[in-house]
Amino acid sequence: MRIAIASDHAAVELKAALRAYLADLGHEVSDLGPETAERVDYPDYGYALAAAIAEGRAERGVALCGSGIGISIAVNRHPACRCALVSEPLSAALARAHNDANVIAMGARLTGVDMAKACIDAFLATAFGGGRHAGRVEKLSSPPV
Repeated sequence: MRIAIASDHAAVELKAALRAYLADLGHEVSDLGPETAERVDYPDYGYALAAAIAEGRAERGVALCGSGIGISIAVNRHPACRCALVSEPLSAALARAHNDANVIAMGARLTGVDMAKACIDAFLATAFGGGRHAGRVEKLSSPPV
């Protein structure tokens, strides 16, 4: 699977660990930055991740910042993205099954490496359930005017 990953400065170390983990699992990983822990603005990286999803350069995304909140808001500004802030595997699986999330966000200051890997595993292993959820998900990409 083609997976894009991006963070802010607070999550550079977690991003590096997850990038290596995803590559070890055989995924094609696009690291959208940053490369160092020098201060950056999370919206810039959230928007870059959203563009990668919207343009089809990645099928799934992993967005990281200190809390996961700011970058998830940035990603969700794009109507092609459904980014869910998760902190444990059940929320990651439900984000896929019920909301067809194509991006998950996590906070490096709140989620350890092993838990983040477990969230990614659940996110990637879970299919969208469709059915009664499909119409709701469609509304997420077509907000009212």
